[in-house]
Amino acid sequence: MDNHSPALFLGDALALDFLNSVATPVDMPVEWIDDGEGLLRWLDQAKLVPREALESMRIQALPGELDKVADQARNLREWFRAFVREHKGKQLKPDTLAELEPLNRLLERDEGFSRVVARQADEGAVFEFQPMRKWRSPEALLLPVGEALGRFVCSEDFSNVKACEGPSCTLLFADHTRGHRRRWCSMALCGNRAKQAAHRHRVRQA
Repeated sequence: MDNHSPALFLGDALALDFLNSVATPVDMPVEWIDDGEGLLRWLDQAKLVPREALESMRIQALPGELDKVADQARNLREWFRAFVREHKGKQLKPDTLAELEPLNRLLERDEGFSRVVARQADEGAVFEFQPMRKWRSPEALLLPVGEALGRFVCSEDFSNVKACEGPSCTLLFADHTRGHRRRWCSMALCGNRAKQAAHRHRVRQA
């Protein structure tokens, strides 16, 4: 698996998928946001930025500009990873708000607006009030990521945030299963390997 492979979206929460944009799902670490082009690919796969906006950024950005934004994205990711690891498995407390100041500073830069758009339906046009965003510079690419992190903090019960139990896996996920018994990032990756390891252990014991 390399960083040109499809990114992993196993966290059951977009904010955790962002943290999982660098991961060791098998044996070797994979960095999907290694440069500006990697950031554009990840945002496209996450459906956080319209494809036409990404293409416009690709064409208009100055040399090295997207790479700098990718570096900011990685810094944001590692700051939020430290926050999640500190608070996962327990409910957030009111005094945690002070730790989120870097996120609020990012969100303050947003130039979001709303507009009325028409969507075709069987009975004719249906009007919708749709949030939009002005993509004035490559740094605006960080805004939908910040929004995803903010929504996650405000809507997710951190008691359900877990780390995969795979011995070398670094993936995080929100356990929304009944009974909250999820242990693995996915059965296909770590769950089956754990079953195979347990089977080999039983055979050796026998």
